[in-house]
Amino acid sequence: MIDRVELEKLKKVLKKYGQSSLLAFWDRLNSAQQQRLFDQLSRLDFAQLDRWRNDFVLNNTPFKLPVNIAPAPSYAPKPENETQRLKYDQARQLGEKLISRGKVAAFIVAGGQGTRLGFDGPKGDFPISPVKNKTLFGIFAEILAALFQKYNALCPWYIMTSPLNHQQTLDIFSANGYYGLDKQNIFIFQQGTLPNFSIDGKILLSDIDTVASSPDGHGGSLLALYKSGALADMKKRGVEFISYFQIDNPLVSVLDPLFIGLHALDGAEMSSKAVTKTGPLEKVGNFCLADGKVTVIEYSDLPCELAQKRNPDGSLVFNLGSIAIHIISVSFVERLNKEGLSLPLHRAVKKIPHIDDQGNHVNPTTPSGIKLETFIFDALPLAKKSIILQTIRSEEFAPTKNAAGSDSVETTKQMMIARAADWLVSAGVKIPRKADGTPDCVIEIAPSFALTKDDIAAKQDKIPPIKPGQSVFIA
Repeated sequence: MIDRVELEKLKKVLKKYGQSSLLAFWDRLNSAQQQRLFDQLSRLDFAQLDRWRNDFVLNNTPFKLPVNIAPAPSYAPKPENETQRLKYDQARQLGEKLISRGKVAAFIVAGGQGTRLGFDGPKGDFPISPVKNKTLFGIFAEILAALFQKYNALCPWYIMTSPLNHQQTLDIFSANGYYGLDKQNIFIFQQGTLPNFSIDGKILLSDIDTVASSPDGHGGSLLALYKSGALADMKKRGVEFISYFQIDNPLVSVLDPLFIGLHALDGAEMSSKAVTKTGPLEKVGNFCLADGKVTVIEYSDLPCELAQKRNPDGSLVFNLGSIAIHIISVSFVERLNKEGLSLPLHRAVKKIPHIDDQGNHVNPTTPSGIKLETFIFDALPLAKKSIILQTIRSEEFAPTKNAAGSDSVETTKQMMIARAADWLVSAGVKIPRKADGTPDCVIEIAPSFALTKDDIAAKQDKIPPIKPGQSVFIA
């Protein structure tokens, strides 16, 4: 039963901030629905929401460019001199030691649905491998199993879902027997949400008793780790480092000893991998040194003259693109939350299903509302130390975002095949080629057979000859 005094207080708050429409259908609700809506509204900080409404919905506060912007320093994919070679060797050995001692956890952000792929379900359940059609969840599970065999140490797996797909994800893991992994080493939890706004600043309802909301972005992972108990679980296990990546990139090196080792060796709190941009206007975040801090500036926020600026040798000055692969220290996540974590908000105009003034459901065909979200890379300037390791795009970055075109299912599969072919060629295996140089075959290498190119060399005798047009699964 809702206390009448508390209800009147809520009504006054809503009126003060111009959001009384949230109770427009109150008299049509039964007691259970009223309680549901009351509980949702009581959890909202309307003073904060009103500031966001003014800054990001009604006025769309422009991005404030830092005063001093320079290219961010980085480690090259391979050592460039003897001194660096020695450091890389030391870092790799340290990374392997940390992995073998169970000091590193895998953390995957998997809150998205496969809608843009034409798939009804969590993106992690989308089948993507070129021969066996394994799902993204299945691929990462096999990688973790192979890492256990390689390092004889458990790597706990933390998976962040969203309200859109949390229960579905739990059901998928249960139905697949947790992909052969120990259920006790898999921690699945939800990220937070933020209310959706109409263009004129009203908080929308998705039903007469439900506030319309959306996941709070991958930046919400840092808060969700803390609130869900995942961080406490990591500390209990002795985990010190988090290997962060996103569900749509099946080429990612889940635990990279070199990356982990450099992060630990340099005493970094949050570190990043980067690729060389394909061009000045590629739609990836730009790594910069902004007012002395490693920062990612969105491609849409970096002035064209800076994006186009080149070095004497013709290379781009700002040539490092962000690919959402990070090593994050557990102590850093804990510190941010204890200090009151607050990442900048980003505005996105979207097609948001909602109900209209009469309570009718509206499914817009054009962008009609505003979602607010946070980005993980905005935590980088908060780190006392941050390093960047360049990686090779063809080795580690094949995002699956679209049904066709760039960053699509087709391009991801092509890159998976091309990387497998490259690994085999490095071991002396002959690969049939088309006239354009691409593999004239379909190849898939099981993680249990090889996690890296270096794992292939010792197994050359187990690789069958590959004929033109053939589909080959190597396990």
